[in-house]
Amino acid sequence: MTFLEEILAQKAIEVAAMPLEKVAEKRKTYSFYEFLKANMSEMQLIAEVKRASPSKGEINMGVNPVAQAKSYQAAGAGMISVLTDPVFFKGSIEDLREVAKNVEIPVLCKDFIISEKQLIRARNAGATVVLLIVSALAEDALKNLFEQAVTLDLEVLVEVHNREELAVAQQLGAKLIGVNNRNLHSFEVDIAVSEQLANDFSTDACYISESGFRTAEDVARVRTKYNAVLVGEALMREETPEVAAKRLKVTR
Repeated sequence: MTFLEEILAQKAIEVAAMPLEKVAEKRKTYSFYEFLKANMSEMQLIAEVKRASPSKGEINMGVNPVAQAKSYQAAGAGMISVLTDPVFFKGSIEDLREVAKNVEIPVLCKDFIISEKQLIRARNAGATVVLLIVSALAEDALKNLFEQAVTLDLEVLVEVHNREELAVAQQLGAKLIGVNNRNLHSFEVDIAVSEQLANDFSTDACYISESGFRTAEDVARVRTKYNAVLVGEALMREETPEVAAKRLKVTR
């Protein structure tokens, strides 16, 4: 199986055992889409709390998620992304819950979402943005989950990897579209993916380039067509994440 197939098989087992929570009060913060639209002069940063990955193994198992997130916020990140997958990324919903309690900015639940159960759980834990991955979902399932998330007053980052998936996300009406430079089947990374897909942007969505960014020069490659970058591993390996995050801020 590819990485994605293996992850989705495990996720189905995890979700089957997950209780359906009652919808609780939503955490208050700003709209990430509106934030991006209001701050167009600079590339914005989504900074990620990520302990491990299937391709790289352990990245920073000893991280204090709250301290890491506070460093990101102090560096001017517009949103914190928290990996909540326990098996392949060594994260947890508790990581997200604790981060959301201790920062003021939006928090993205980064997981392989296949069920409304996960949407409600993410919202109850303090996420105001959720990730839906086009390559992980049949088109009907994607549409249903997108509509359920909107009904729950969650913003949705719809992730794509190629032109066909980009067309699906744009037709869906997604306001936040992420282009992942990492192939989820092979886990190879190439920023050129974002450069190539930028030619097909056709909506008023805010576009986010994800994965592979280590320097300001990397970020500069996508600054003309993208509003933000999502960075995880490069920040998680730094002893001073606040300094590292500030280094990635680039004017548009």
